Amino acid sequence: MANYIRSAILDGEFAPGQHIGQETLAKRLGASRLPVREALRVLEGEGLVTFEPNKGARVTMMDAAELDLLYGTRARIEPFVIADSVPRLSQISIERAGSILDEIEAGVGAVEFLILDRAFHLLTYEGCQSSQLTSIVKRLWNSTQQYRRAFVTETGPSWAEETNSEHRLLHSAIKGRNHEVAATIVATHITRTRVALRRSPQVFTRNSEG
Repeated sequence: MANYIRSAILDGEFAPGQHIGQETLAKRLGASRLPVREALRVLEGEGLVTFEPNKGARVTMMDAAELDLLYGTRARIEPFVIADSVPRLSQISIERAGSILDEIEAGVGAVEFLILDRAFHLLTYEGCQSSQLTSIVKRLWNSTQQYRRAFVTETGPSWAEETNSEHRLLHSAIKGRNHEVAATIVATHITRTRVALRRSPQVFTRNSEG
């Protein structure tokens, strides 16, 4: 249940701020309202859903200032996470990360890019010793996913070349077990997106209910 709703939100079926009708969703899934509500509570903990008094659940929505703050937080936390992860990351994970980059560079649309980009970055954090830190990172990724989608869709293929270059630099640092370089690249990678989002106010008008 939670997996279905999570995918619907991350894939853009539900927009930021959109009300999630528990009864309607229960009918669609052939379930009662209780498991739907429990699934929504799980997603609330992941940063995807917000419960409002007397209004029920909505897809988490934020303004430009809050998104900028979250990206600033990511730019500080994720370098620490990857620095801890790199020395412990399995060779299988490193090779899988490279395969994901091959898929991206073969040419993908915006939706597929977002899926692969998320998979690549979260994979590079798998060696981190702190499950609490990786949970925070995933929550931040969840909360900002809708706005990344709007940005990538809005900018089209113009993001690809620079993003792919940064991904390859990061993967090279990981293969070389150079955690300091990897941390620097991640900080730069996130900051570049943060600056681009500041210059894209249309992301917020396109990602609001109604």
